[in-house]
Amino acid sequence: MKKVILISAIIAASFITAAPAQADNLTLRICEYVQANDKSRLRSFLKQNKLKIRKIYDGIQCNNDNLLIFAAKSQALEVGEFIIGKLPSKKVKLEIDNLAKHSAHLAEEARDR
Repeated sequence: MKKVILISAIIAASFITAAPAQADNLTLRICEYVQANDKSRLRSFLKQNKLKIRKIYDGIQCNNDNLLIFAAKSQALEVGEFIIGKLPSKKVKLEIDNLAKHSAHLAEEARDR
């Protein structure tokens, strides 16, 4: 009986520590794809992990910036346009001034949205 409880505790502990590590890995991969301006890889990665930009946008920070500002700072125009298209227009409107500081093109796309 003690062995069963011990094994159960070890298995439960391994799952608890694995979840945050997996979340960090997902965030890192997304940030890498945004910085590299690789829209197709970002889309396929999101699809493989059953994630949507509008659901994860508030929870992901890349270099202490949200995804849209990070894309603008990285001059990732293709990915930035993709993110703008997937976000609700209210969230995009809030970022127009910050976008204009880093990328005039993305700020214009945000205004058009």
